[in-house]
Amino acid sequence: MSGLGEKAAKTLRYYGCEMLRAVRGARWALSPVAVTRPVFVVGCSRAGTTLAYKTFSESEELGSLQRETHDFWAELHPLAEQQWHSHALAAKDVSPRDREIVARYFYVHTGRRRFVDKNNQNGLCVPYLYALFPDAHFIYIKRSPGDNINSLIEGWRRPDEFATWSRNLPATVAVDGGAFDRWCFFLPPGWRDYLNASLEEVCALQYRAMNEALIACRGLVPARQWTEIFYEDLLRDPVAGFRRIFSKADVTFSPALEHHCAEVLANPYNAFSEIRLDKWSDGRNRERIERVLPSVAEVAAAMGYGPRAAV
Repeated sequence: MSGLGEKAAKTLRYYGCEMLRAVRGARWALSPVAVTRPVFVVGCSRAGTTLAYKTFSESEELGSLQRETHDFWAELHPLAEQQWHSHALAAKDVSPRDREIVARYFYVHTGRRRFVDKNNQNGLCVPYLYALFPDAHFIYIKRSPGDNINSLIEGWRRPDEFATWSRNLPATVAVDGGAFDRWCFFLPPGWRDYLNASLEEVCALQYRAMNEALIACRGLVPARQWTEIFYEDLLRDPVAGFRRIFSKADVTFSPALEHHCAEVLANPYNAFSEIRLDKWSDGRNRERIERVLPSVAEVAAAMGYGPRAAV
């Protein structure tokens, strides 16, 4: 197909999608659709949540926007209204219209009654999301501290990708003596105390805060609606790992999905380098990570990582 033909096809697809959204919006106005049992993929940034989200997005049973939805949730509950405390939301933050707004948004954009969603901050918002959708299923992806903090550090070195939302942050970021002047990923509680900290201390804070918040939700969400999996298990055997979490979420693990999972590591999603375990131990961030591992040892143990929690 010529360049002109490709452009025309892309334009037609765009307007076709816009027409579908208009039709769904009109249908919703006449009779709201029952949106049920959404799947929320949660975990620390750079823990493997994109791998899980993109794989669940392959299911024909789930609607997916195929992208992070930070902007949508941020507009629904602006950080400024929270006095920039953090990205965390509690059950009390659910407004009477929130469920309708969220359900309509995902239905209009995907055409499905059940959807999957993922973004950086949702792990801090499980109490809110559970109050919003009491029938939701949560997939908690856990990653060992050494490799997760290593990937966070590398992400902070890509502010044009991970700090685009923080341009209006009402604080002066001077992480690592000013080497990093924009905040990346999500705002955990207490982030203002780390504006002048070292990069590894900030990343350890993010790892600790996110996983502590998720561990605290184990007693909130019913066990049948809460699934935890180690990212390392998905790397060792993606077919078996995904078969288990699809089953727990009551999503059919079709032959097409099994084939996808068998090949998924050959074409990784948003990986910074080769996929392998224990990358941090022989990488450029090793000394930084070794300094902060003791500060995350307790949460790593609660996540299920043993004495050698860094691996």
